[in-house]
Amino acid sequence: QVDLVQSGGGSVEIGESLTLSCRFSMHTNFFSGHSMAWFRQVPGKDREGIAAIDSDGKTAYVNAVKGRFTISQDFVENIVYLQMNNLKPEDTAMYYCAAVGPAGPVMDWVLTQNGRDYRYWGQGTQVTVSS
Repeated sequence: QVDLVQSGGGSVEIGESLTLSCRFSMHTNFFSGHSMAWFRQVPGKDREGIAAIDSDGKTAYVNAVKGRFTISQDFVENIVYLQMNNLKPEDTAMYYCAAVGPAGPVMDWVLTQNGRDYRYWGQGTQVTVSS
């Protein structure tokens, strides 16, 4: 069993920044060879992949957030972060972290698959960007 506990989020204005955190309770060895990721969902729409990072530190981003969002991991504290800069109204959504997905170059494709490749999920945190 892997527990994911999210924190961060909130309401900001256009151009501001937020950092989301996802603390995970799994041994580093269990994460080896896998990835963690961030997804988001707006009511009435499919879940959208945003960014992923694998145990080697390789990352993948969807075009909508490239250059603005950064995913990173801290294996000492067992936290995965999503730093979000230059936020836009279209970034408004419920954000979820996910764990134990595929690693490596396939992460780009995995992010397009609505999260079906990830086994464990955080509780979600709302991000609202106002104009």
